[in-house]
Amino acid sequence: MTGCSTQTLRAKLPLNALGSRRVDADFSAGRVSSDGGGLLLRELDLALGLTERLAQSFTDHRDPKLLEHTVTQMLRQRIYGLALGYEDLNDYDILGRDPLLATLVGKTDPEGQQRRNSKDRGHGGASASTLGRLERTKADASAKSRYDKIVCDFDALRHVFVQFFIDRFKRAPERLVLDLDPTDVQLHGNQEQRFFHGYYDHHCYLPIFLYCGQFPLAVKLRPSNIDGSKGAVELLKPVVEQLKKAFPKTQFIVRGDSGFCREELMAWCESNGVHYLFGIARNKRLVAEIETRLEKAERKFQRTGRAARYFRSFRYRTLKSWSRPRRVVGKAEYLPKGRNPRFVITSLRGAVIGPKLLYEQLYCARGEMENRIKEQQLDLYGDRASCHRFRANHVRLWLALAAQLLVVAVREYALHGTELARAQASTLRVRLFKIGALVTISVRRIYIRLSSAFPLRTLFAEAIERIRALRPPD
Repeated sequence: MTGCSTQTLRAKLPLNALGSRRVDADFSAGRVSSDGGGLLLRELDLALGLTERLAQSFTDHRDPKLLEHTVTQMLRQRIYGLALGYEDLNDYDILGRDPLLATLVGKTDPEGQQRRNSKDRGHGGASASTLGRLERTKADASAKSRYDKIVCDFDALRHVFVQFFIDRFKRAPERLVLDLDPTDVQLHGNQEQRFFHGYYDHHCYLPIFLYCGQFPLAVKLRPSNIDGSKGAVELLKPVVEQLKKAFPKTQFIVRGDSGFCREELMAWCESNGVHYLFGIARNKRLVAEIETRLEKAERKFQRTGRAARYFRSFRYRTLKSWSRPRRVVGKAEYLPKGRNPRFVITSLRGAVIGPKLLYEQLYCARGEMENRIKEQQLDLYGDRASCHRFRANHVRLWLALAAQLLVVAVREYALHGTELARAQASTLRVRLFKIGALVTISVRRIYIRLSSAFPLRTLFAEAIERIRALRPPD
């Protein structure tokens, strides 16, 4: 029981009485789980085949005769666990005893009674040390390696994510907007390639993310002693190629903040038929271009007492770094605190979209990606980079992104049109995934009895029906 004796688990907890009645409690209930809502994750995953596809991105050099946990089962245990709130591998030394979790990941012996080693019996799921091999295996590992033999292929993972996104469309979309954004992952140990970042004021990594709407497409872990746009072209190129192959007539727009306003990235977009929309840091020359409109906005503010803004589109070129003039849109805004000039640069022509619409509706929508990154980091533990090796932390980042993709699929396919259709992962976990469940196992069936007091049971049942409709019955 990993440090807890049976006597300790059955010891009564010190609780206050209720009137004339004693209130007794201990940990002797047996096959009871708090993760009954994980059935949604399991059913949707089986319907869409997500973890099976992801498993193909790993090369397993282990001896098949000795396998007790397949890569698919290990990925399910790790990805479902993140969605259910289990951020640390250490949790699985106890969670391995949960027959419901073992059922979710596809173990035909959920109680682990047939395990090869007697010390493992009673654990249907993989232990922390076994799951850790997904992350810590070196890129050059082989069948001759002693322990860690499951090699992750990041390019293959990216291909699975993009193909999963493509498969959701019944017809080619007219436009796809791809959002780029970096963020920091704070480090507290002596991890490989750790550096101090002045802006964030701590040691960190600086991963770069690529999303389309709420769907994650790719991520690349980077050290923090680099320019924020470094590696953007390498991240974009294979994704755009895969999307263009599926949607040859679709318009693609890459969107990002001023950190991506770089000649290399803009030139690549222009050479590959991809439009871009980036912020651009203001300077004296740019502000001079909208000076008349700034004065006009100030006069309107003085007259009305309300924020005033005007827009202007013009051609602009840097003195040295750009290869050509490009379209810039300036926002001349006056607020109670004073002037607030902002600028964006784009390859979209003025005849296609005017400056006001370009800035307010197309560029400002970029802020939604920041919510997606927060969800990935805060709700699904994408900011956990406690491994010493850089590569291991990169795998962890992808696993958190996979958990987010599964949560996005729950919203997209099971909860569309419901009160939880736009709920964050943390809200879904509390309201939909964390359901008390009593598990009864016999020779012929596994009976999971969910809490009768669960308030969203009608919505849960409807979500299961929607998922079952995605695939033919077994």
